[in-house]
Parts: sequence; C-alpha cells; structure tokens
Amino acid sequence: RLMKQMELIPKYKKKTRKYSSYQGEISEAPENIINRDFKSDCPNQKWLTDITEFALSNEKVYLSSIVDCFDGKIISWNTSTCPDAQLANESLIDACKTLKKSDNVILHSDRGGHYRWSNWINITKEYNIIRSMSKKGCTGDNAACEGVFGHIKNECFYGLDFRDFNAEEFIEYLNNYLVWFNESRIKTKFACSIDENRQKYGY
Repeated sequence: RLMKQMELIPKYKKKTRKYSSYQGEISEAPENIINRDFKSDCPNQKWLTDITEFALSNEKVYLSSIVDCFDGKIISWNTSTCPDAQLANESLIDACKTLKKSDNVILHSDRGGHYRWSNWINITKEYNIIRSMSKKGCTGDNAACEGVFGHIKNECFYGLDFRDFNAEEFIEYLNNYLVWFNESRIKTKFACSIDENRQKYGY
C-alpha cells in the first residue's frame, strides 16, 4: 500500500519456477532431524545445502552451497553450467575440509537426486556427518537455505542486466559477490560482517 502511494516498484520480481533435482526415491531418505529448527549455538552444528539456478540470456548457471545455520555463512560453494552430482559433491568436500575432529555436524538437504547417490552418502560417512532430509514436497523444511538464496538473488541478480554476460563471466561475478557476502556485507543482526562476527567470538 505504501509503495503504491509513493509510486515505488521493486527492482526484482520473484521467479515462479524453482530448479529441482528430484529424481524419485533413489535411496532410503534419512529422518528430518532438523525439523525446521534452524537455530544453532555455534558454527558447524547444523548445515543446510541446496542448488539454485541463475537463468542468463542463453545459458544457465547453477550454484550449490553449504550454509551454516549459526550465522548464515556460506561455508563453501561451487558453480557450474551443469547441475550434476559433481557440483554438489565438490561443495560438500570443500565444506568438510573446514571441520575439526570435534565437530559433529547435521547436514540437511531436500530430496534431490544429488543427495541420494552413493558418492554423496560416502562423503558424509567419511566425515562423520549426520544426514537430515526434508519431507517429500515440503519446501519449508529447508526454508533457511532458500532464504539465503533469496538474499543473494535480490542483491546481485534480480533487476540487473546480464545480457552481455556469458556463463564464465557471470560465474566470476557471482564468486566475487559470495566472497563479499561472507567477508564484507554488513549483517544487521551483528552490525558487522559474518566473518568479522566470527573473529569477534574466536571462531
């Protein structure tokens, strides 16, 4: 109502179609341990993961990321023009390299095929990660991860002109933004960046 009165319009509009990697019940789904409780007392207790799509003029770029529930930090990410299992696996492996032996992580995902294949499951076993998975058709079960993707797209994608960007150029642009998201972007809750807040508390 107020925006109409002031003749303001949003610089972006929400997409009606969401990328989905669901390929049926490939393997047994683990219990939904997170159960929409996205609060965490310290880093590396609860991680979320998903893949989102950026549609350019003639190409698509896919982002796979691991998000920490503690503060929304993007622990790791991987980008590609192909939404295959390798995209998800590499982001998970990079995140696991940041773990300490004492860390006991619950990793939550939707029921996408990438999170049901043997390679993904073997990586989680290697690093003693506890798997948690959304109920079928319940997008809200991974809402916190979707929220991070929403912030990313609102700030660096929607309403901007990428007609002259090819996939390689956009991936470089997106990678730079994600570094800024962790290191420099001021998060209102902390009055500083995510990385600065972690340094403040010795994480």
